[in-house]
Amino acid sequence: MRNIILSILGILLIVGSFFMAKKIVDSKKSFRPKASKVVKTVFTEVIENGTIPIVVAANGNLNAKQKVELFAEVQGVFKRGSKLFKEGQKYNRGETIIYIDAAEYAASVQSAKSNLYNELTSIMPDLRLDYPEVFPKWQKYLKGFDMSKGTPALPEMLSEKERFFVSGRGILTSYYNVKNLEQRLSKYRITAPFAGILTEASVTEGTLVRVGQKLGEYINPGVYELEVSVSKSYSDLLKVGESVDLTTLDDSKIYKGRVSRINGRVDQATQTIKAFIEVADTNLKEGMYLEANLDAKNENNAIQIDRNLLLEGNRIFVVRDSVLDIINVNPVYFSDKSVVLKDVPNGTTIMSKPLIGAYTGMAVKIYTNKQDKTEG
Repeated sequence: MRNIILSILGILLIVGSFFMAKKIVDSKKSFRPKASKVVKTVFTEVIENGTIPIVVAANGNLNAKQKVELFAEVQGVFKRGSKLFKEGQKYNRGETIIYIDAAEYAASVQSAKSNLYNELTSIMPDLRLDYPEVFPKWQKYLKGFDMSKGTPALPEMLSEKERFFVSGRGILTSYYNVKNLEQRLSKYRITAPFAGILTEASVTEGTLVRVGQKLGEYINPGVYELEVSVSKSYSDLLKVGESVDLTTLDDSKIYKGRVSRINGRVDQATQTIKAFIEVADTNLKEGMYLEANLDAKNENNAIQIDRNLLLEGNRIFVVRDSVLDIINVNPVYFSDKSVVLKDVPNGTTIMSKPLIGAYTGMAVKIYTNKQDKTEG
């Protein structure tokens, strides 16, 4: 009897639990949040066409207008001069930059000059007897012949007989041989063609210099040139002598330059023309990177906007009745950050800042200063 009662109670308990659970489940209501429509705020600008000055930006590195690469034309040991042959060393015009030991070669030059002097001495008796009218000028030349100085030019030979006589004795051959040796001897000493500074030194004292070896580089630090490449479409607008503003990368300094030369050939690969801007300033150094702003022309009935606002297919977003739309435009000039457009009607409201996820027909709210004050 006890077992029967327990079974009945268990069944009742299970049935009661089932109905209780069902009641709890039915009493729970599901709430779904209602999707709210988000209207994004956009920055806009009302268009008014005007004259846009197109400034062509170009850049490059400065190069000295006067630059000389020093090469050895003779062989010998590099000797120390009055100044150290080091980078940054300054020289005056005509001052010796490089001196190569020429003692051995100078001796051979003196030997050739001595032979020429002996040959001149040997023809003097015959000149006195056969050509007394020309003897005085040759005697004067011989007296002025100084072995320690450069060989003077031979006296002018007016008659054919005199020329044949002197040439037949080998005087002309010896003379030009000596002049050739003296010319080569002068290559052992390299002098400064202008006042400047040594920017590269490839040899040191005691180095054996070989023919054709590069010794260094010498520049005039007073005047520099900036080589820039400009689109061929602006080639007819650039003029020699035109003033140009040059700026450093951080825009901390502005230098005044002028267009000194314009190449007459278009680079086929880049379709650009090289222009050279001359600039002089004591603060400039060779190799310095500068940016040039060339005033190309003025574009009438145009606007200038951020380049990021231009869509594919040459279109931009406009706002009409708080809804985004697109219109076609005509870009006429691109720079790194902006673009100049034409064919945008006056009074058109365009987006002035890019909006992520923007699309045609999107509902937007135009940003105003009142919103900024309210939020404040």
